[in-house]
Parts: sequence; structure tokens; C-alpha cells
Amino acid sequence: MIQSTLPHQYIDRNTRQIVTEKPIGDHSVRFLYNGVRESAPAMFKALTSARISRLLAFFHYDLPVSHRKTGLELFKGIGADWHECLDPLSFYDSHRKVFERRIRYWETRPMNRNPSTIVSPADSRILIGSLADGSALFIKDKFFDLEELLGPAGSLWHNRFRTGDFAVFRLTPDKYHYNHVPVSGRVVDIYNLDGRYHSCNPSALIAMASLCSKNRRVVTIINTDVDGGSAIGMVAMVEIVALMIGDIVQTYSEDRYTNPQDVRPGMFLTKGCPKSLFRPGSSTDVLLFEPNRIRFADDLVSNSHRNDVQSRFTNGFGRPLAETDIMVRSAIAEPLNQPQLSIEEGNL
Repeated sequence: MIQSTLPHQYIDRNTRQIVTEKPIGDHSVRFLYNGVRESAPAMFKALTSARISRLLAFFHYDLPVSHRKTGLELFKGIGADWHECLDPLSFYDSHRKVFERRIRYWETRPMNRNPSTIVSPADSRILIGSLADGSALFIKDKFFDLEELLGPAGSLWHNRFRTGDFAVFRLTPDKYHYNHVPVSGRVVDIYNLDGRYHSCNPSALIAMASLCSKNRRVVTIINTDVDGGSAIGMVAMVEIVALMIGDIVQTYSEDRYTNPQDVRPGMFLTKGCPKSLFRPGSSTDVLLFEPNRIRFADDLVSNSHRNDVQSRFTNGFGRPLAETDIMVRSAIAEPLNQPQLSIEEGNL
């Protein structure tokens, strides 16, 4: 049973303060994942279909804005900061434009200068874990099943990541929704996997085991052991749709947002550059790492174990499991053979 009335808290990485989140659509999620899923599975399947997801997105993001709300009102309505945007405030006359906004990330999202540092692919709330049962971060089969997540098309990669580490990045509707490349390396595989359009509300993630591997997603495998790469082996970046996400558009650009390109096998991707855009709603990224190649930043590890945070993940999984709110391009890990990364140097 989903306890969506329970508070959900996370840790702000910059201030280290505990913040209480009110996940959007709590009552609807409780009704859908408790009542409908259990009593009317056919209806539940229909409500998490691509057709319904597109319809909800149209009503929420594409209908004319009532009373001609100003761009400032639209930004205030979701708690986002228009000052960091690339386009002027007058450009933002719809919910969709606000959701798909471009920011001056080269100024507002500074990146660690160490070429081997792994960075966050998104403005998001991160949970870290491991598929190795001997790890203190072991969380097997909670958010995804590895084989199901990568799918039959990714069978070549199952053994590569079977006992490796992972990070789950949960984007909320107020976030900047471009994904950026977390490492430098060459694309060896990219493919789409069909699936549903489940919510990424924490209660939904708890209610359905391996929910991340049930949604429609794009899998990109990056070889970082190449010239100019981050030298941490293979990395899988999985971009996952959610309720009201109509599409994942590959828009890789070396120079800010200019000349966007599809991501293709053989292409070299540079860490920190824009890779793709979620259209619209809330959504999730998952990074998979080979075993014994990386270690997560100290603050992310300690935050995940904090027992003073009222996290629904803690309540749902029966162990301390707290998210940290982080910015895209901020450092999350280093190669295992390098000095441990601290929060003080994490955003240099």
C-alpha cells in the first residue's frame, strides 16, 4: 500500500539542509497505483499508455495559457528561475516553452576541471547504489532489473554491469530538462526500448518493483577507455520517459545548443555537453558503471545513509535511503584509483 500522505524529504547539496518535497499528483498516484492497479488492471494499463500520456501532456502543456499569464508568472508557478535562461523572459508564453527552456549552463552550471570526473547528467535528485551484494550501497532489483532495463538489445552489456554501481536521477517538473553527457567517450551502441509511461513520483517507484525498466527508454553505451575519454570503462546512460513525457529528442551539441545532432554509434561525446531533451513532464535518468571502476563523492554516500531524513524510499525499502538534490554537470564520482572527491571540490 502506498503511503503517499507521508512526507518526502531530500538533502540540498549546496546547503546540506533537509528539504520537504510535496510530489506533484500525490492523490492521483495513490489512486492509480493502489486502487486502479490492484482492482482494474486493464484500466491501469490504459492510463499508463503512450496515448493517455500524450493527451495529459497536451492538456497540461499545450492548451492556451489561461488569462494570458506572463512568463514571470509561469516561472513562479513551478518555482523555476528565469534569470538563468538563454532566451528573454518575453519568449516564455507557454508551459511547454518554460519546460523546454535552455539555460546558460556554461555560466550557471560550472563543471569540475578534472577530465576524469563523472558529472550529473541532469538537474535532479540522485540516489546511488550498487548491484554488488558485498557493497554497502547494495540495492538490487529495487529500481530496476538489469536485464529488463537494458533489454534483449543490450544482452551484450548485461555481464559488463551486473555487479557494478549505478545512480538514479529523478527529474521533477520544475527542473531544467536537457540531459548532458556525464563522461567523455565514444558511443558504441544506442537503441530504443518500448514500454509504458509510469509516473516517477517516489510512491510509484516504491509501489512497482523495477519500474524504471518498465517505461519507454533510450540506452546509450559509451566507451570511455579511448583517447580523450574519462577512462572508467563502459558507461550506460539510460534516459527514461515518464507520465506526460512525449519524447526523448537526441540533441547533442559541442558548442552550447548550436547545430544539434542525433547521437550515433562511433560519435565522440564530450563530458558536460547537451545530449538530449525530455518533452514534457517528469522523467528519470539511470547511469550504470562497470564494477570497481568508480567511487561516488563522499557527500553523496553519507547523504544516502542519513536516518534523519523522512524519505519515502527509506519507508518503502526499510533502510536509510535519501536523495540529494544536485545540479547538472556537478561532480558525482571519480575513477577508483584517484583521490576521493569531496563536496568542496565537487563543483570546481
